[in-house]
Amino acid sequence: MNEADAIDIVQSAIWTVVTGCGPAVAGAMLVGIVIALFQALTQIQEVTLTFVPKILAIFVIIAFTASFTGAQVYAFTQETFSRIEHGF
Repeated sequence: MNEADAIDIVQSAIWTVVTGCGPAVAGAMLVGIVIALFQALTQIQEVTLTFVPKILAIFVIIAFTASFTGAQVYAFTQETFSRIEHGF
């Protein structure tokens, strides 16, 4: 294993994390923007108003994208194990 192989594995791992977490983070940002606009318009500054909808949105998004995220992690694992099997 040389430096190029290590960098390639790390790059693939980072990309797997980004694509796996991307939908949940994007959904949380979208819900956060909507809640921030609602709070700015109504001047309701309740702390739980920001957390509960974000958590619910993240759970719903994770439920819908779990197979996609699992497939990404599975593909990364298969790629990494195949490199180990073939001696890099």
